[in-house]
Amino acid sequence: MSLALSVLALLAPQAPQEAAAPTPVASLRAEAERVLALVECAGTKAFLAATSALPEVGTRVVAYDAKTREARTADELAALPEAERARFEPASFGPDFYYTTRSGSPLAYARALDVIGKLSAKPTEDALSGKRILDFGFGGIGHLRLLASLGCDAVGVDVDPLLHAYYRAEDQGAIAGVNGARAGKLTLVHGRFPAEERVRNEIGTGFDLVLSKNTLKKGYVRPAQKVDPRMLVDLGVAPERFLPEVARVLKPGGIFALYNICPAPRADRYIPWAYGESPFTKEEFAAAGFELLAFDVDDTAALHELAYALKWDEQGMTIEGDTFAWYTLARKVGA
Repeated sequence: MSLALSVLALLAPQAPQEAAAPTPVASLRAEAERVLALVECAGTKAFLAATSALPEVGTRVVAYDAKTREARTADELAALPEAERARFEPASFGPDFYYTTRSGSPLAYARALDVIGKLSAKPTEDALSGKRILDFGFGGIGHLRLLASLGCDAVGVDVDPLLHAYYRAEDQGAIAGVNGARAGKLTLVHGRFPAEERVRNEIGTGFDLVLSKNTLKKGYVRPAQKVDPRMLVDLGVAPERFLPEVARVLKPGGIFALYNICPAPRADRYIPWAYGESPFTKEEFAAAGFELLAFDVDDTAALHELAYALKWDEQGMTIEGDTFAWYTLARKVGA
């Protein structure tokens, strides 16, 4: 090629290059920057800032039965009879799944954590860092990892077999502290709390905070209509027995927090997940040794601000008129 042609080739318009999609962690850091303007408490701000140290995680393969939605770890699969193993197929879960799973961004916890901080401490106090925290129905590791990097002893319990098979031993244990925080700890427990003794033993006691987001809904636990049991949350114990077990694992003065995000109820059929009020009554809280700091507070306006910051409207979700939130906070009585 002549020099003239070479110069012309350099000067010719170039096809635009498509920008590479942001990594899962880069997306979370961008979300954290947008959500930061919405929170007030020091602990919540530290929670968002901790996204700076999240590791990227690649694709993982899990043995999965799509028909029954059962999943097995490699060791569990190997222990099955050959005929039983045959129904499990390899299922790949990409990098996004590690932090979002089927529950969405872990930064959706920011509003719940900010409510906890505002009602249980002064906004300038860090009500999260260094605490022992249990999440009932954790749904994904992201928020627990962030809490652990603030020096928390973060424990998550869930019955979902996919989470049990997907997350590994190396995801747990000691987690390095960020932004001056001490090292924390992360533990995932598979099973039903408080019904199973093994689960109770693995979880332990001495928690500063027990929280649950989108799991302990009135519609899930005490539905107003008869529905398919697969649509409900089976506590394994009667609802009135659940609160005393929560009180048992909390320190005196510890906080129990419910935060539920719900769609609008449907006119054509009853959907349990649309009813996010507390499944426990004021009288049951008192009988279990709790004082209520807030009960069935409508948090929809604040949730909408968070939803737009997380760009849920760009992900196909209708926010205005179809997304609602409630929270309840209680403190265990005692010195």
